[in-house]
Amino acid sequence: MKEPERDISNKLKLVIFDLDGTLVDAYPAIIESFNFTMQKLGYPKKKGQVIRRAVGWGDENLLRPFIKKKDLPRAISIYREHHKKSLVRKSRLYPRVLKVLYSLKQKGLKIAIASNRPTRFTWLIVRHLGLDKYIDDVLCADKIKYIKPHPHIINKIIQHFKVSRNECLFVGDMNIDAQAGKAAGIKTILVARDSNTLKDFKREKPFWIIRKIYDLLRIVPLFSFIHTSPEFT
Repeated sequence: MKEPERDISNKLKLVIFDLDGTLVDAYPAIIESFNFTMQKLGYPKKKGQVIRRAVGWGDENLLRPFIKKKDLPRAISIYREHHKKSLVRKSRLYPRVLKVLYSLKQKGLKIAIASNRPTRFTWLIVRHLGLDKYIDDVLCADKIKYIKPHPHIINKIIQHFKVSRNECLFVGDMNIDAQAGKAAGIKTILVARDSNTLKDFKREKPFWIIRKIYDLLRIVPLFSFIHTSPEFT
């Protein structure tokens, strides 16, 4: 695990999470909906790893490189209609996510989600997987002008909670998350899944790189909190 800097004496008040690949494994649902769309439009299916590497920029940007421009509106419609069902059937929380969120809430922290997904699909996942009881705010690509890696979505959440940038953490799983956090001027933690290589992550120089989401609980005690209480065990 990457060793952090030690200038973290400020109080932590807000943790902002990316959703897909960070808290939720929706890749099986994405892959299924993507290839269903390709098949419907007469395009060849793609391997899961190819699709995974294209995820993170919203569904329009996921589909756009693989089809003709004239087919994009229909592709988006087909994808979204299928995806609202596949998300329920195939999305899963990564191990111990609820324990992490519970522990953060017990410490008095606010929790938000910043996702390049459309709002309706984000809330579908959040509610279906029981995350809604822990989440204080959700902001998605269709509600903002610029998506990650632009810092706009993070800036809007920070403004909403009226906290300073040194009172926030951003947790994601992709290079674009590291870039968004850096551009927003807040410390960013990356969960090392297979969306990008470890070499790619290190190149972005995040505050910390962790292997599992539960490792986040080893980092946040380094901060001082507004409230404290026993951690979830």
